[in-house]
Formats: sequence, C-alpha cells, structure tokens
Amino acid sequence: MLFEKAKVVRAAEKFLAQGKIPAAIKEYEQLVANDHDDLTALNMLGDLYTRVGNKKDAIACFLRIAEHYGAQDFNLKAIAMYKKIDRLQPRDPEIAEKLAHLYSVQGLIVDARAQYLIVAEAHSKAGESRKGLNVLRKIADLDPENTDIRIKLAEGYLSENLTSEAAAAFVVAGEHLLTKGAPDQAVEAYGRALAIDTKSHAILNGILGAHIARGTADEAAEILEQAVADSPGENYLFDLLARAHVAAEDAEGAERATTELVTRDPANYVRFVEVVHLYLKAGKLDPAVSVIARILEQMLAARQESLLLELVNEALARDPEHVAGLRLLVRILWWQRDLEKLRAALERLLEAAQGAQSVEDERYALTQLTRLAPDQQHYFERLRELGGASEESVGETSTDPQSGAEQVPTFESFSAGSESPSANFGSIDAGAPVEEFEWNSVAVESTPDPNASFADLETGWATADQASDTVTADASDGHFQEIDFETVVEQELPKSAPATETKSEPNRLAMFHQELESVDFYINQGYADIALDTLSLLEKQFGRHADIDIRRELLQSPPTPATTEAPGGQQISPDTKSPTADAPPATEPVTAAASPAVKKSAPDAKLDPGLAEIMEEFRAAAEAEEPEASEGDYETHYNLGLAYKDMYMQDEAVEEFQIAAGLVRPGDGTGRYLQCCNMLGHCFLEKKLPRLAVMWFRKGLDAPGHSEDEYQALRYELGAAYEEMGNLDQAIETFSEVYGVNVSYRGVAERLEQLQARKNGNQETPATVQDSY
Repeated sequence: MLFEKAKVVRAAEKFLAQGKIPAAIKEYEQLVANDHDDLTALNMLGDLYTRVGNKKDAIACFLRIAEHYGAQDFNLKAIAMYKKIDRLQPRDPEIAEKLAHLYSVQGLIVDARAQYLIVAEAHSKAGESRKGLNVLRKIADLDPENTDIRIKLAEGYLSENLTSEAAAAFVVAGEHLLTKGAPDQAVEAYGRALAIDTKSHAILNGILGAHIARGTADEAAEILEQAVADSPGENYLFDLLARAHVAAEDAEGAERATTELVTRDPANYVRFVEVVHLYLKAGKLDPAVSVIARILEQMLAARQESLLLELVNEALARDPEHVAGLRLLVRILWWQRDLEKLRAALERLLEAAQGAQSVEDERYALTQLTRLAPDQQHYFERLRELGGASEESVGETSTDPQSGAEQVPTFESFSAGSESPSANFGSIDAGAPVEEFEWNSVAVESTPDPNASFADLETGWATADQASDTVTADASDGHFQEIDFETVVEQELPKSAPATETKSEPNRLAMFHQELESVDFYINQGYADIALDTLSLLEKQFGRHADIDIRRELLQSPPTPATTEAPGGQQISPDTKSPTADAPPATEPVTAAASPAVKKSAPDAKLDPGLAEIMEEFRAAAEAEEPEASEGDYETHYNLGLAYKDMYMQDEAVEEFQIAAGLVRPGDGTGRYLQCCNMLGHCFLEKKLPRLAVMWFRKGLDAPGHSEDEYQALRYELGAAYEEMGNLDQAIETFSEVYGVNVSYRGVAERLEQLQARKNGNQETPATVQDSY
C-alpha cells in the first residue's frame, strides 16, 4: 500500500486539534516508520509519548535524534535533545556522560563538570571507585590550570593505591605549576611524585626543571646523584646530572657527569662546551683549556672550528700568554690553512714560551716558523741555540706545490707518535688530570534588507547552518500558552535584579540561571515543595528577581480545565488552529496543582566514603576557582540558545541567551548584544510573557551603534509585543514610528488600521490609515 505522507500529516493535525493524543500518536508512528529521516516528526512523537506518560518510548525518540545530531557534529542540537531526555530521566549517568562530553567540546567547562560529577557519583554508589576517579580525571582535564583539583585527584588515586596514576597526576600538576610561575609548588608536586616512583624519567626531568626555575639546581643534583647510584646503567640519568651541575654552576661536577655521559655515548662530546664555559666563568683557565683539548679533534672533524675558535679566544682573552691555549689556537689555524694567522699565532706562542721558559714549546714554535718564514734568519739562529729543530715529524703538504720549497707540516703530524711534548697535543696537560677517550668514529652533523524581519537581519550575524536552523518567532500570529503574568512582572528586570548580577560577573549570572533550571525541573516533576524551598534560597542569595516571582506565580496558579493541552503545552480549544508537524512545540512544565501527589525519590545507594569526600573537594575547588569567560563563551552560549529555541525548549534558550548577553555589552562595536535582546524578546513572547519581551526589545533599541534597519526591525517587534500584552496605545505609537520611517514596512499600514479599529471598538476597517495622520 502506497504511503501518503501528506494525508497522514493532515490526519495527525486533526487529531491534535481534537485533543485525541493516542490517535495522533498512531499517525506519527506511521510517519516515523516510513520516513526515518523526518526528525521533526520523531521529535513530535517523543513529545506525544511524554504527554501520555510513556517515558521509555519518548526517550528512545529523543535519543535517536540526539545520536543523529552528534554523529553529524551538530553538538548544540545534540545537547538540546539530551537535555530533553534528562528532564524525563534525571541524573542518568549515561546521558550525563554524553552531555559532559558535548559540553567539554563546546568549551562549557562548568556544565561539563556538573555532568561528570553526576557520573562520578553513580560510580561511587556502585562501589566502582576507580571508574569514579577516572571520571574525576576528565574533570581535571577540563581545566588544566586548576592545579588544586589535579592534586586532589592524585591524592584520591593514592587512597585507592593507584600509584602510577597518582604519580602521573602529580607530574601534570607540577608541569602546570611551572608554567604558571610557581616553582616552589612545582617542586613540592614533583617531590610527591618522586616519593612514589624514584626511577621515572618524567619525574626526574620535571624535578630538575622545577629546581632550576627555583634556583636550587644543587638540590636537584643531589637527588640525581642518588638516582645514578641506584641505576648506574641509565645513560639518561647522566644527561640529567650533567644538566643539574651546569645549572648549579658546579664545573667539576659537570665535567665528571659529562665525562661519564660521553664515555657511554661519544656523540654527546659537544656537551663539554658547557663545562668549558663554567670553568672560564670561574676563571679556571687550565681545566678549561684541558677540556677544549679533549674535544678538539672531534669538533674539527665535525666542521665546528668556528665554535672552537670562540672558546680558545675567550680563554686567551683572560690570559693572552697562556701557552696551552696558544698551542690549541695554532692547531685550529693549521686545520684552516690560514697561513698568515698561523704565523702570527706561532709568533705569539714563541713569545709566551720564552716568557714561561718552556724550551720545548719554544723549539716547536721556531721549527714551524723556520718553515713558514725561511727568510727570517733570527729564527734559525735561536733554534740552533736551543739544539736544533724539534723532533716532531712533519707532513707532506707544502706552502707552494709548484715550488721546491720546504714542505709545511699538516695537522696530522701534531698527534703523531713522538717523545716530544708536542706529540701528545690532543691531550694537553694543563695542570689537571684528564681522562683519555678513544674516538673511533664521529658523525658529521647537518644542518540587510529594510523590508525583512529582525530575524532576517540576523542572517548576516550567524553562520549559514545557524541561520537555516533558526526559527523566527512572529508575535502577531504565533500561538502562545495563555498564562497571565502581567500582574507579576510589573517592574523591569534591571530594577529588581540583585546588584551583583552584572555583565562583569558572568559566572555569578550563570550560577543563578543554573539554579533556576533546577527549579524548572522540580516544577516539571511535580516537586512543588522542593521548588518553593529552592526559590526561597535563591532570593536570599541573589535578592528579589522577576524570574523568581514568575516561578512562584506559576506554582500558585491553578490549571485551566476549559482547554485541552496539545503536546508541547499549547492550549487547544475547538476553534484553535492545530500545531503542524513542522513546528512541534516543547513539553511545558506540569504545575504543582496539576500533579496529584509529590513524587518521592528512591533512597540513594550508599556512596563510597573516600570517593564522596574527594568529589566534595572537587566541588569546593571548582567553586573557588571558576574559569574566566573567553570570547568563545559568547558564541557557544548564543548558539546553544539557538539550538534550544529550535527544539522549542524556551526555558533553556532564555537561560543561554541571558548568559550570552551578560558576556557582552551594548555599544561594543558588534551586533552581539542586539542579537541577544532580539532572541530573548522572541523567546518571552513564545512563553506568553510579553512584558519581558517588551523589556528586552527596549534594551535592544537603547543599545547604541546599530543601523536604522536594525532599529526599524526591533521597533516592529516591540509593537507586536505591546499588542500581545493588550497595550493598544503603546502598540499604535510604536507601529506609528515604524510607519513614519517606511510606510510599506512589513504591512505596517494595515496593522495600524486593525489596531485603531480594535481601539475604537469598531471591527470594520477604516478607509485608510492616512486619515488618522
């Protein structure tokens, strides 16, 4: 049989108009069964199941929608659907975990933390302490800068004997403390980790960094010395130990540790450069030159002669006649084949050797000078006085390959076997014993329209996806729940709101609205006494507030028996147009008077005392260190408000838009505050609270720095709000302003005619609106 969707939709609407909910459910079940992608019908079906008390099937519908949105990365819509499930099945750990993840993705740390605490509490009740601690770790990950929470988590792991997890948590805390510039606390955190695991590279590396930052590297060296003694085969420990001695400016200790490191891994020979600098800084030239000599050949082979020259020249700057230093300079210049500089260095070496009465060094310098400058007879004469040329062997490289001149020795000849002092050049004895290395192989390193509605104007502010998802409310022809709050909300929110609730304190504002959400839940579940108690506590904490008065009035208002409620809380009489499947309303709270009895919750299972204590500490730490609002917070809350509005969850939408409005300010050069005012106005109209809608539309009109088109659109919405609340004079005055700017704007002329007719008690339309002006 061919499925006719349009026919089924019409039948469903007819049953809804007649208040025949079970019959409407059957029609929507057909729609869902034959069109799996019709999420609107599925959402309506879930609302209908809710109306008849079939929570299980309602949750299945909402869960299917939520999972679909989640798979498509429409996180805000997924959150909205999971919130609907949460209303039906409060504090369900599976739903809470899904919500927590989505909140964390959106950067809503406070909301994510609240949901994760629900999950952790469920694990605690089940005696699954380890799972509970893992959930607390996710809470700590939400706010890495909150090191207090991380340390409490580590302590929780310790209490459960989860030592490796505890050590890891202390390390993470230490890392963030270092980043925050708190080295003392970082040392303490790493110290607690070290007490758990004395061999962890991460812990030892962290404690070294913390001590260096604190200026107590010598203490880190003591710790690492003990670690080396406990694990002498760990090369990495010698690396850390050498770094510690360098940071502590202990040249001798740094040389010992570096010697061990290089003995095990010759590729680290360049680490001796740090040791040289330490000796030079301390004015100890002999050991500095000795260390340079140990690494000279390796550095030359690696083409690091420039660095070598810097080191040698720094040493000679402190003592220009240091003989061993000048021998190193000569060696480097031989390698570079810079004969002019080499001759000057040999002459300096000659003078220094004469001054030090070092005959062998003098003979060596003269021997090389006679070959480089054979025309200088005084070199030959002095050399004869000393007993002839040095016995050091010479190489095969000549100064001029084309001539028959005597050949100049190459640098290889300096380390050739000989009995002369120059034969052991590579290991110059500068007054301190030097351990010899065998260097076998060293690798060389490389190097808007005025006729559009206000919601239409917003499309320039939102993304294409947001604009397509946004449902614009029309105050003139929408169907709203007929609840009279006019006598309740006589004054505007800013006058009745507590002084501390300001834009500069978004977290306090968010806390207030989160508590209001709890009140809404209590009302929805029929817990009238709990809701009233909570409202009293809120009033004590935040002062008198219109939102509190509204909920008190709702709890005290009796239900209207003359009407039949359609799914979503819309009131339907026989002559009322039924809601369509394209616009399913959300389920409204059930009043306390409508509930036959207050439900009693089942007794909670006993919490694991250890984990419960940790969770309380987590809550306390979170309250003491709330995360600061960021630029991204506005977008997240505003977009979440759009998602809630699209799902006909007006209470949640109002809360998110109010939070978003608290994060920005009028006249900040953007349209963000005006966006919030507009959306809040529409939400309150849909909630049948036109006075609050008027308040927010007027706030938007008072905000400076916007275009005339934006103000014109907002005036029109304000006029509609006045009309909805029955204030015809204000409505006519406001629409007249719109008419005065643009007579053809959104049919304003016809609307004025209708309003004047209503005011005059005449249902016939006057001839023209112009006659009244």
